[in-house]
Amino acid sequence: VQLVESGGGLVQPGGSLRLSCFASGFTFSSYVMRWYRQAPGKERELVASIDSIGSSTNYADSVKGRFTISRDNAKNTVTLQMNSLKFEDTAVYYCNFYRRVAGTNYWGQGTQVTVSS
Repeated sequence: VQLVESGGGLVQPGGSLRLSCFASGFTFSSYVMRWYRQAPGKERELVASIDSIGSSTNYADSVKGRFTISRDNAKNTVTLQMNSLKFEDTAVYYCNFYRRVAGTNYWGQGTQVTVSS
């Protein structure tokens, strides 16, 4: 199982970034996928989730209306489009899924997003 995030970087407040997560080693289309983030000194928090077929999404209140999660099951990819970025969005962003049968969370290596002027 492998989750590989990309797309992070440095952006000014109000800017946009698009994060991608490429998945391999499991049946991607069978799982809810999630994006989490962890800011320095803070706990990891759930940012957004999307069901296995992309018909239902959920967002943290702090990102509603600014972030959009989507997936392409043909490409084994989940994407997080982030608009109107704020200083407080600075964090390492992680792709995740949970395999209930094994009781195991799987994580990517993370991608750094820094919002700074």
